[in-house]
Amino acid sequence: MTPARTLAQALADGVLVLDGGLSNQLEAQGCDLSDALWSARLLADAPEQIAAAHAAYVRAGAQVLITGSYQATFEGFARRGLDRPEAAGLLTRSVTLARAAAGEEPHVWVAASVGPYGAMLADGSEYRGRYGLSVRELAAFHRPRVEALAAAGPDVLALETVPDAVEAEALLRAAEGCGVPVWLSYTVADGRTRAGQGLAEAFAVAAGNEQVVAVGVNCCEPAEAADAVAEAVAATGLPAVVYPNSGERWDAGARGWRGTPVYGPAAAPALAAAWARAGARLIGGCCRVGPETVAALARRRTPG
Repeated sequence: MTPARTLAQALADGVLVLDGGLSNQLEAQGCDLSDALWSARLLADAPEQIAAAHAAYVRAGAQVLITGSYQATFEGFARRGLDRPEAAGLLTRSVTLARAAAGEEPHVWVAASVGPYGAMLADGSEYRGRYGLSVRELAAFHRPRVEALAAAGPDVLALETVPDAVEAEALLRAAEGCGVPVWLSYTVADGRTRAGQGLAEAFAVAAGNEQVVAVGVNCCEPAEAADAVAEAVAATGLPAVVYPNSGERWDAGARGWRGTPVYGPAAAPALAAAWARAGARLIGGCCRVGPETVAALARRRTPG
């Protein structure tokens, strides 16, 4: 069921709860994600697992489901021998799986994930940016899958985990005229984008763009979130979106997570309250944040 109200209309009434990390839920279901396509591989090989992960978040109380298309690109699927019509079909499937998981819930929206160029490279460069490509080149890369995802009828495009204001500009250009609103979400560290730009400068890329319904951060330390949300609101006047990681850090050498989670079920209500006071209206989780934390957010939907 497509919600009767747009996402922008719903944001005017208060906070909406996003889902959590898709990859950690898939791993909890026993899926092997050790692949360059990461969770996107399952769009072809095990779509029922993605459907089950979405359903787990709906049961937890998520009001926005983010599709499994973060690492889904025509180029990545081509390396697996899929032609463009087949790849387009998988991008469409990512949206239909989320929509089906929402079922007859009248207040569950679908956000089609559009990950950064570095996600396609599968070499960690989405946490560095600065690929050596121009805005025009990056926009040309992103436009075909933006078109394919938009044609599938999501409620919003999630331009997410963006490391660089240059790529943010390209993504917004790629989304122009697609007929679907967008949110723009950077990954940040030490109060700057991963490419090193100041946040006020980075968020200003979206200022005055009528297609953008929210700006903010994801896939970052929870401690970064409140200040980044305040910067996003100040730079654009828009509602903010925030969905950080659990607080653990990925050790690429050991291929494992390190540290202690600080964003879990017990801490989530207080953290969400602080983010909402700073201007967040879409609040959820990214890597290592699961249904239990989303359920804690849903039980305490903090008014703005």
